[in-house]
Amino acid sequence: MSDLQKEFLRAKLQHLPREPPMPYSTPENLISLAEAEEEESIESIPLSPLTDDSSSASSASSTGTIRPSTFIRPLQPRKKPNFEPIPWNEHFSSSLLLTSPNNDKFHAYFTPPSPVGPLFVSHHGAGSSGLSFALLASEIRKILPSAGMLSFDCRGHGETHTSDNDDLSLATLSKDLETVIYLVMAHCGWTSCPDIVLVGHSLGGAVVVNVASSGNLGNCVLGYAVLDVVEGSAIDALQSMQVYLSTRPSGFVSLSQGIEWHTRTRTIRNPTSARISVPALLSNNGDGTGPRPWHWRTDLGKTQPFWEGWFVGLSKRFLEGRGGKLLILAGTDRLDKELMIGQMQGKYQLMVLPEVGHFVHEDAPEKTAVALVDFYTRNNRSMLVLPPKVSNIIPKAK
Repeated sequence: MSDLQKEFLRAKLQHLPREPPMPYSTPENLISLAEAEEEESIESIPLSPLTDDSSSASSASSTGTIRPSTFIRPLQPRKKPNFEPIPWNEHFSSSLLLTSPNNDKFHAYFTPPSPVGPLFVSHHGAGSSGLSFALLASEIRKILPSAGMLSFDCRGHGETHTSDNDDLSLATLSKDLETVIYLVMAHCGWTSCPDIVLVGHSLGGAVVVNVASSGNLGNCVLGYAVLDVVEGSAIDALQSMQVYLSTRPSGFVSLSQGIEWHTRTRTIRNPTSARISVPALLSNNGDGTGPRPWHWRTDLGKTQPFWEGWFVGLSKRFLEGRGGKLLILAGTDRLDKELMIGQMQGKYQLMVLPEVGHFVHEDAPEKTAVALVDFYTRNNRSMLVLPPKVSNIIPKAK
């Protein structure tokens, strides 16, 4: 170091404060206290799991850092699911008992449309009832308040009683649907029928397709919607139908137990809809005896002779029928070859709801209602704006 550097550092150090002088020796009591604290701190350091052979070394050291919490979250009481029935009059304005000319009694749930509104006519599937469409009816009217809803119990189901409840052939069920529509028109005093949209689920889909393709209702039918039924998958499912029926309980202790069974088995995935529709599927034997007094109203096993007749030729009739066509499915795997070709040709509208079960209108009534109202709007004749006639344009051009 040069002399110039030494002089520079000496000038800097003169301005710094002086440190206190270090003691020549440390008292013995301070030395012993420091050593004790050092030993204690060394003992308190946990051994590394990499060097300690004890398997509890790491856990013992970690538990030493746990501090008990003074806050204990109170246990929330688990809400018990409600399986009590919901009355039908929360979704329909009236319950009708319509008598046909041959004295058959058809039970129907009805909400009349406005003078300019459409009428959605629904037909349920085998073993179900008209209340299967209760939630859907409410959702449709939320979107389209002018719409009406007619949902009836077909023969052998619900509270409908005919001279032959066991005749569930496609021709008989189709004739019943036409009869119910004309009976409602007479009940309301209509001289002409309103615009009708036919909606059918499962077996009901086959019935509405058959009615629409026959043309017996004339120009009243704007279109028809089929819910989760196609010919190919329906016929394949018939092979396992008897197995499914054998797994169902023969009866229930109460209506609430029947509702609970439908929701727990995910037969109906919407508990609210199950509370409306399931009570109509069961009847009490009346004597109050037996461990399970509530039994199925409809014996589906007796309908086996009609199963193939319901669905054979369904795809062809669906594509060839008059009016707009809507198919709502719970999965694209249900499409057969004929429907796939028709869909690619744009012959019908397809909607898939993969998150629902077979009862698409009960599991997702909001989405189904949106699809049906949109389907009606597309096919509404009063909304069509036609171009002027050429004969009217030519004179104006001259």
